[in-house]
Amino acid sequence: MDLRIFTEPQQGATYDTLLTVAKATEDLGFDAFFRSDHYLRMGSVDGLPGPTDAWITLAGLARETRRIRLGTLMTAGTFRLPGVLAIQVAQVDQMSGGRVELGLGAGWFEEEHKAYGIPFPKEKFARLEEQLEIVTGLWATEVGKTFDFHGTYYDLTGSPALPKPAQARVPVLIGGHGATRTPRLAARYADEFNIPFASVEDSERQFGRVRAAAREAGRDPGTLIYSNALVVCVGKDDQEVARRAAAIGREVDELKLNGLAGSPAEVVDKIGRYAEIGSRRIYLQVLDLDDLDHLELISSQVQSQLS
Repeated sequence: MDLRIFTEPQQGATYDTLLTVAKATEDLGFDAFFRSDHYLRMGSVDGLPGPTDAWITLAGLARETRRIRLGTLMTAGTFRLPGVLAIQVAQVDQMSGGRVELGLGAGWFEEEHKAYGIPFPKEKFARLEEQLEIVTGLWATEVGKTFDFHGTYYDLTGSPALPKPAQARVPVLIGGHGATRTPRLAARYADEFNIPFASVEDSERQFGRVRAAAREAGRDPGTLIYSNALVVCVGKDDQEVARRAAAIGREVDELKLNGLAGSPAEVVDKIGRYAEIGSRRIYLQVLDLDDLDHLELISSQVQSQLS
């Protein structure tokens, strides 16, 4: 089971804070550092000093880390034109020496679009499908050849399809709870399917839908990686768990029900339940980015038992 650190910088974090967490992620033996792609805070936090851009952040981290994978859960398809996104991701992959992964979603948070003047189209999912075809098609085009795409929402003619990523194939993550279209897209384009903030039972049901969609598309379902994203709150004792829950404005019982919370032994046991249904990676949503002792505890007493 891979453990990856997943951050939500729109809730309030500078680049320096993210760099500190990413370096701790690397030093403590975690597999990857991922971040959300949002421009507006959620909930009652002040969000200061303001948002950071996902791919600018990852470009910086690409040069200041050496081992960990870097990526997004999920890049909003509404934020960037697909041709531009393909260039950005390929460049950051080169800058990292081939450690980038692209999580791409349709975009959903209308308020942040209004706040920063970003169009919020109604037909987001159909656009996402075209975006996936364009981004992966540009990367797959042989050097010296051109790429054309004529869709409903995007039109590319004679693209040189450059630059190329350092990796032969940048892993693409698709995720969500949708029962029909999401599994179909994952079966066609994804290297990894991720379901965020879901129970073991709901995860098992959705993984089953993705496996069925893969078989229907003529793909071996085993060629997909299945993963979860879950909030994490671990403590050496009940008092420490309660303190960490309070620091992120959550209740312990709710966190235990909907996330990975409690003692290291409790969290290892719950991760084991996800592993039993086929999950191979857990993205640990870390909400208090100043609590590096939390990461050290997870590394030494949770990750060590899983490996």
